[in-house]
Amino acid sequence: MSWRRLLLTAALVGGLSACAVVPPAAVSANSDTLSGRMTVRIDATATSAASAVSAGFELSGNADRGGLDLNTPFGTTLARARWEPGSVTVHTPQDAATYSDLNAMTRALLGEDLPVAALFDWLRGRTWSGAPVTSSSSGAEFAQLGWDVSLAQFADSWVSARRRQAPAVTVRIKLDTP
Repeated sequence: MSWRRLLLTAALVGGLSACAVVPPAAVSANSDTLSGRMTVRIDATATSAASAVSAGFELSGNADRGGLDLNTPFGTTLARARWEPGSVTVHTPQDAATYSDLNAMTRALLGEDLPVAALFDWLRGRTWSGAPVTSSSSGAEFAQLGWDVSLAQFADSWVSARRRQAPAVTVRIKLDTP
């Protein structure tokens, strides 16, 4: 596990002291923002232990231009990502890093790709238009991008997704209700 991944995991789980805070970002009144709590669990493999991170989040914009803030339960900002075509910048209280795209960012920070572009739609209770989808007969579940997405508890503001490819990755999100 890289030092950056260890640092982010420790920060997400344990929180940072109040003196190491990234100042809050201004959010446009016209932005479409989703917020809540998320847990990401990556199953163990033959070469790595299982890991899990949990944080409050605020996701704004869209897959082309947007932002993601991760916070402790006490509201301290752990990381702030901002992106536009061709560039993703992540600021933590310790440093800043730039990545070529959202997949490269999640791969560097978590060790695995997360479908951030698709999450914008999944968190709104719909499939993403950017990839083929297979829906269940109930309509409460679908498969897309190698992920099984469940909207069975969407009325209670829960969305969960599990990647089938090893190592399995599970994302559970509880959205704040307006």
